[in-house]
Amino acid sequence: MKTYYYVHTGHRIGLDRFRRACAIIRLLKDEDITLLCSDFRIAQVASDFGIEKSVGVDVVRNIPQIALYGDKLIFDSNEANPIMLEDMKNYFSSFVHIEENMVVIDDKYFEKHDKSIELSFYFGDDDYSKDIEKNFAFFDGVEINILLGFYYFLDYEEMLKEKFSSYYEFEEYDEVIMKSKILVTSSPQAALENLASGGKPIYVQREDYPTSFDELFKNLNIPMLKNYENKQLMTILKDLENHEYYKVEHNSDKTFKSLKESLNL
Repeated sequence: MKTYYYVHTGHRIGLDRFRRACAIIRLLKDEDITLLCSDFRIAQVASDFGIEKSVGVDVVRNIPQIALYGDKLIFDSNEANPIMLEDMKNYFSSFVHIEENMVVIDDKYFEKHDKSIELSFYFGDDDYSKDIEKNFAFFDGVEINILLGFYYFLDYEEMLKEKFSSYYEFEEYDEVIMKSKILVTSSPQAALENLASGGKPIYVQREDYPTSFDELFKNLNIPMLKNYENKQLMTILKDLENHEYYKVEHNSDKTFKSLKESLNL
């Protein structure tokens, strides 16, 4: 009997779920877990994120080609319909469905970090429609650097490097998230990680991303924008010094115990 973790990844949905999956697998470090990714590219480099075993499965329906009847599965995706979810519950001896707005933040982000980067922008790991390029006016009058994403096109990366004050490569993700005093981002996971590390995130809601984190962000008092209006960004940045954020819960122990019980590990 083996344990698998399936996560939905790809150039149109980014890596938020993947980063959460890595945090969960690190929590369950004593268990032998194989990560299944719906994108072969990230599966090939998962070892860079501390994942020992990873396999690309292309589509969710290919999971049974690897996992056998009676195995255990952690499922982090909204691809499956209710009938498919029920089939999975019957196929696996233990089945855990990760909710879309579940918060799991790696312990490393809760450590103290020097805020040596004043202001950063991280749209996300995917920008298939080149939304950053469409909204350059959003940053008029703002001295800001950009953290590039994993799925950006090569020519697109080069153009973005010229448009921003400075840039960081994808591999510098942790450094930028931890060391940024202020982070403007459209990634819910990055916003939470920056807040955990003592930063001040500003969240910009993407049209193609779910709004399932809205209530949590309101409770944490994270400023939110639902468009790319430069005037609103400038107002938030101006008032940020006096803006009070609330602490995000450090819930690794609780998450660990819950998953162990759910998977009968």
